[in-house]
Parts: sequence; C-alpha cells; structure tokens
Amino acid sequence: MTSPHYPTGTVRALLQTDLVTEATRAALLARLDTTPYTPQLFEATTYELLRAVAARIYPQPDREQPIELAAVVDKRLAEGQSDGWRYDAMPPDREAYRLGLGGINQAAQALFGQPFMELTETRQDEVLEAVAAGSAPGDNWQQLPMDRFFEELLAELTEAYYSHPLAQEEIGYVGMADVPGWQRIEPDHLEVREPQAVK
Repeated sequence: MTSPHYPTGTVRALLQTDLVTEATRAALLARLDTTPYTPQLFEATTYELLRAVAARIYPQPDREQPIELAAVVDKRLAEGQSDGWRYDAMPPDREAYRLGLGGINQAAQALFGQPFMELTETRQDEVLEAVAAGSAPGDNWQQLPMDRFFEELLAELTEAYYSHPLAQEEIGYVGMADVPGWQRIEPDHLEVREPQAVK
C-alpha cells in the first residue's frame, strides 16, 4: 500500500493562499529555495562527506533535485543552535559531527581501504550499517559513542527531510495551513481547503 500524497504543486499553491500564516509561509518558502548552498561551518570536503552520508540515509532517486539535508545541519551548527539537550556521553554538537564524520571515513578506510566518498553505494551502506550497529572500526569512536552519534544524525536528517514542504506534500500533510479554522478533525474527513489525495 502506498502512502497518500497530494498532486505536485499542492504546497506551492497552498502557500499562496490566506490559509497559511506569514511566519509559516516565510519559513516554508525559504525551504523551497534551491539556490546552491555554501557551507558556513564545515570545510568543503567535510560538507561533501555529510552530503554523501545524508544521500545514503535518505536516498531520493525519484527527485530531479534532491532535498538538501546537509545544508540544514551545517546551518544549524554554524548558528550554534541545538535542541537544548544531549546525552551525557556525547560532546557538544559541533565536536560530535567532527568526530562522527571523521569516524565514518576511518571506518570506510578500515573496512574497504578507501574514503567513504570513493566507495560504491552498497559499501557506503555497509559502513553506515556498522556505525548504526556500534561495530565500526576507527579511532574516533574511542571519543564518541557511535550508536548515539548515528541516532542523533538519523534524527536530525529525518527532521530536516520531513520539515521540507515537498516531503510533506508526498505524505499528504497540509498542516502548514495553520490559520485557525480547522473544523473537520475526524479521520478521512477533509476540509474544503484540502486537495483530494492522488489514488
């Protein structure tokens, strides 16, 4: 069974209506901006490594232009933002990403004799599976619990993906129409403002 989704363009059409507050409209239009991103925190090679890791965790083969997830992480870290907590075994976020991305490269070298970026997608997946399982080799993992790092990385990339309007469109979410006035809150009862799902 496939997930319900709305016709392509639903989000953009909805953002032009008075059903979306100005603050939400501004945030979502910024996420739809496809201007190439220049890393603010990571060096170019580290940023490209993060992009490659994100592409394996959230592959987007059907998208002509994939949702850029690494940019969300880089921007957050550059601005010093956080969700206000971290595991006591984890260093601050910037250090965790420095060690974690370096650890992914160390694991790739140890397992396959090449940097992560030079591996096939299948081998990249094997490296990430080892990190997720807490069994990847590499000196950096002596300073960083790899299972916690992977958990945090996965959570951040998931949040970045599903906060993007096009991903929301795919899963049939129109909660960005946040002007008060929703009346039909029962399952399968659409508001007039909601487009019909594509079958």
